[in-house]
Amino acid sequence: MIDRRRLMGAGALALASANSVAAWAAETGLDLALINGRVWTGRPGAPLSDAVGITAGRIAAIGAGAVGSLTTARTEVIDLAGAFVMPAFIDNHTHFLLASNMLAQPDLLSAKDRPEFVSRVGAAASRLKAGRWLHGGSWDEQRLGGALPDRHWIDAVTPQTPFVAPRTDLHMYLVNSLALRLAGITRDTPDPAGGVIDRDAKGEPTGILRDNAKALVERVIPAVTEAENEEAMRAGIAHGLSHGVAQVHVPEINWSVQDTLLRLRQRGGTDMRFYSFVPLQDWEKMAAFVDSHGRGDDWVRWGGVKGLSDGSLGSRTALFHEAYSDAPGQYGTRVMALDDLRGAVLAADKRGLQVTVHAIGDRANDDVLDVFDEAVRINGQRDRRFRIEHAQHVRPAAIPRFARQQVIASVQPFHAIDDGRWAVKRIGEARLNGTYAFGSFLKAGARMTFGSDWPVGPLDPITGIHAAVARQTLDDANPGGWLPNEKITVEQAMTAYTTANAHAGFQEDRLGQLTVGYLADIVVLDADPLSAPVDKLRKIKVLRTIVNGRQRYGA
Repeated sequence: MIDRRRLMGAGALALASANSVAAWAAETGLDLALINGRVWTGRPGAPLSDAVGITAGRIAAIGAGAVGSLTTARTEVIDLAGAFVMPAFIDNHTHFLLASNMLAQPDLLSAKDRPEFVSRVGAAASRLKAGRWLHGGSWDEQRLGGALPDRHWIDAVTPQTPFVAPRTDLHMYLVNSLALRLAGITRDTPDPAGGVIDRDAKGEPTGILRDNAKALVERVIPAVTEAENEEAMRAGIAHGLSHGVAQVHVPEINWSVQDTLLRLRQRGGTDMRFYSFVPLQDWEKMAAFVDSHGRGDDWVRWGGVKGLSDGSLGSRTALFHEAYSDAPGQYGTRVMALDDLRGAVLAADKRGLQVTVHAIGDRANDDVLDVFDEAVRINGQRDRRFRIEHAQHVRPAAIPRFARQQVIASVQPFHAIDDGRWAVKRIGEARLNGTYAFGSFLKAGARMTFGSDWPVGPLDPITGIHAAVARQTLDDANPGGWLPNEKITVEQAMTAYTTANAHAGFQEDRLGQLTVGYLADIVVLDADPLSAPVDKLRKIKVLRTIVNGRQRYGA
């Protein structure tokens, strides 16, 4: 007889083998059967199947024959009528709480010019009580004519409303004069280490704050309440599920996401899975937390730390070996001093924490690869799965290092079709070799995972798949693809959003594939991405999202 206490005790077969799941299904029957579909399991070389059976939150059967033999009177049967089934998406990089809060903020990113931008800010400010902060949605000067906005754009429509809004890359803030005054930022305020206060010809702050200078205004913004964060998080979860996302990784620069998730988990469920990274500088605090509380469960996990080596290309704070083509003498910014970065990485790695570091420019990527290599030499060999977040602009000679050093390239394909509109202005033609090098990473044998960097990019893997496969920039200026030699196949992109991300989070033994015994995280699409024409990919819709065997979204 099956020991039901052993099978069910650790949370719906959490430790069960494929054999024990199959045995349990044979005794009890399936909870859910998805039939008459086109099933991509994510297993390399496996043919498409046609049905999936689920019991106790796990995959119990694949294929019509196996599913049919385990279907009983109590089984819920869903006829998919030819819809496409695959492992639910995992997103490798989100700023989930920030983005969730932005769902209720004014949409500034789609504004087409300065008047429309100002109008949207003014309309949002008019709905607030005097003195209450307005957090604008993200903006992109490239969509507003190319010139950076400044405080003079918005002062007239926000006279009693302190205003702050991030550039789409999250490495700049635009603030109004009232916000500058409340933060005590004047012409005499020095630039902080790793940050820049933009100033006009007279030396006055323009309202643009770059990288670490953002903290000068953040310290005076009233804290969001726990209840507000939890409400926003639930809205973000619903948004992600509607796009087929069952799990997100959250490499953050604070603890707010993890704290909010822990509260939600203690009070019930989250409907989506989370893997939390906290600031690299807090490695001691995280190591102590792991010692006291373990690493969580498959709903909310922790034990990772995230560092920042440089800024962003759009802000000209990404760190390069050569100067910016459109800003002679500027090479970018070290957000974290190299010696500090090295010391923290080595210490965190020694304590067994997973380490990831943000690196955009080629020099930043070289620096991080060097630090990771040093950590292995000093701390010894083990399965540590170092990651570099973004790995956007890499010298060709560095690409094989990712494979050789087993460093995961944690990239976001939407950035390529966004930055591709103007990146050449920043770094010139020659340095585009190695930019968003998705194809080159895979050819070199490196592990590459996909995500969104939401809210920098949309929390929508279908858009990301199309971006990686077509590489057509948002301005429609590259119909054949920007840097087309770096295109990848649809299946490679799907793998980067599923099995590769499961591996990047140490879950490849239970997530990322539709395999008997694995957790039943599944997305149902209205069309087959593998056979759809490239120009139809981004029109594919999510019909259902199933997490842990239960439907959490249905169109």
